[in-house]
Amino acid sequence: MGFLSLLARNRLALGGLIVMILVVLLALVTPLLPLADPDVTNTAERFQKPFSDGALLGTDHLGRDLLSRLLWGTRLSLAVGFAAAIMAATIGAAIGIIAGFYGGRTDNIIMRGVDMLMAFPYILLALAIVAALGPGLMNALIAVAAVNIPFFARNIRGITVGIAHKEFIDAARLSGMNNAKIILSEVLPNVIPVIVIAMSTTVGWMILETAGLSFLGLGSQPPQADLGSMLGEARSALITNPHTSIVPGAMILIIVMAINLLGDGVRDALDPRLKSGALSRPMPATMVRRDGPIPTADDDALLALRGLKTQFHVKDRVYKAVGGVDLSVRPGECLGVIGESGSGKSVTALSIMGLVASPPGVITGGAVHYKGEDLIGAPYEKLRSLRGDRIAYIFQDPLATLHPLYTIGDQLIEAVRAHHGMGRAAARAHAIDLLKSVRIPNADKRVDSYPHEMSGGMRQRVGIAMALANEPEVIIADEPTTALDVTVQAQILSLLDDLRRDRGLAIIFITHDFGVVAQLCDRVAVMYAGKIVEEGPTNVILNAPAHPYTSRLMACVPELGQGRRELAAIPGLPPVVDNLPEGCAFADRCQKVREGCRAGTIALAAHGASQRVRCIAPETALPEVSA
Repeated sequence: MGFLSLLARNRLALGGLIVMILVVLLALVTPLLPLADPDVTNTAERFQKPFSDGALLGTDHLGRDLLSRLLWGTRLSLAVGFAAAIMAATIGAAIGIIAGFYGGRTDNIIMRGVDMLMAFPYILLALAIVAALGPGLMNALIAVAAVNIPFFARNIRGITVGIAHKEFIDAARLSGMNNAKIILSEVLPNVIPVIVIAMSTTVGWMILETAGLSFLGLGSQPPQADLGSMLGEARSALITNPHTSIVPGAMILIIVMAINLLGDGVRDALDPRLKSGALSRPMPATMVRRDGPIPTADDDALLALRGLKTQFHVKDRVYKAVGGVDLSVRPGECLGVIGESGSGKSVTALSIMGLVASPPGVITGGAVHYKGEDLIGAPYEKLRSLRGDRIAYIFQDPLATLHPLYTIGDQLIEAVRAHHGMGRAAARAHAIDLLKSVRIPNADKRVDSYPHEMSGGMRQRVGIAMALANEPEVIIADEPTTALDVTVQAQILSLLDDLRRDRGLAIIFITHDFGVVAQLCDRVAVMYAGKIVEEGPTNVILNAPAHPYTSRLMACVPELGQGRRELAAIPGLPPVVDNLPEGCAFADRCQKVREGCRAGTIALAAHGASQRVRCIAPETALPEVSA
């Protein structure tokens, strides 16, 4: 999606862009318009009201045409504001890049100078600069640019510090590039979007600052007019002839509001994290728009998903991330959910407690029954009372989910006190017990550690401890061992298995590793393109997979020692979920595809005594994989 398309999604920003285009075009064509001379006085026609003959917006205290002075003044104010922004951004960015890239003493000297500039109130500093240089529009431009240089320098310096230690900078040094070339070819392209965003959000402020200096008589000098000087000249007649102040004031308001709205839109459109989602604030729970009948509950299951459908609505496209999932888990049972990346595993798990971001996420069908009660569309307070208490979540990357500025003890204490009225001392003791239960040594000392002071395995144990903080009945583990080495992974899996058996937890374990499924899970569900394609007991699925997709996934798993077969990657790619094919979504990659696979809807049907499979020609034995 292009920049303009992203910008157009923000209607306020689009409105600001349209207004600014009109204002700039008007300023550009001003010399071509049949306007009166803005500097010619005619005291006999002073203070003409708007819509007077020959004076559309009236005249000022000297009989000068307000429309002509407004257009010429707007032209001048825009030129000075944009020039000041470009000057401040260029000098400030250069200072910030040099300080951030070289660091050490260079950084210290430069930034202490910037701090000294920031120690002065900016408007007083601007007044001091103009007083030293003398009144005049060019001097006002220099003053406005100078007081805004520290803002750009600090912003760009912070970005550059993070970039200067990246691996691609080290690679550039190893290739023989000098510092100047690295700055121009590697650092600058990465900070240009930040510079553009900073400029787009400060141009309006610079126009206001310039107008303020002109209002005080330190900017544009008579008879030359800009918007600020027009306001300054009209202040004595504000009560008797308010139109002389309203005309330039309204133009300042229009320009600054349009630039600010446009600046917000530019910031959002250039932010790559916002390109795939809506630009508005996510709702506290996933939006629900169910159509059709609501499935009934399964009395035997602690948590049951019935026909769950979750979509992402992005502009005019609909991504069917979850296309009717049926799953259930009972107390003390571990259900594994396995599939390729993008198959819908994590979205299914997040949909259970309404954690899919809305917009753009929408739950469009099905039900999630917890102890027989449907959670889809439940009041937010109900969901909040269950989140982290009865139903807990273990995320994949604890370094990203644990707060970096709080100790792990504080975060465990908060997890407990958010749901239970426990005193801080008692909650701290409980936090230490939790750390001991997940086998963290020296728990009484580690409770005061920050996340960055712990290894990946230890942080994952903290994530598990946080999930256990309120003794939940269901734990959803979203690939919690993916980033860990095999030794730590085995320890985490053993820990989860022990906790499940000791506490009778129901666990939904999301993974793409059949080894993890074999070690921990009682049952397994295989997902593809947002649907369950096979489900059954773990030993049955692993020994006799029925769906071709399952068997091909298992053929990708390497064997240790003397391999009895060759590894075989699955050809092709999963289908895009905004344009799913008819029939079986795996048909284009399946070696057993036939005509019936591409027609109608293929149901998840019983296969044998304990399996269910979504296939019209299921496997009956492990496949022979050819080279």
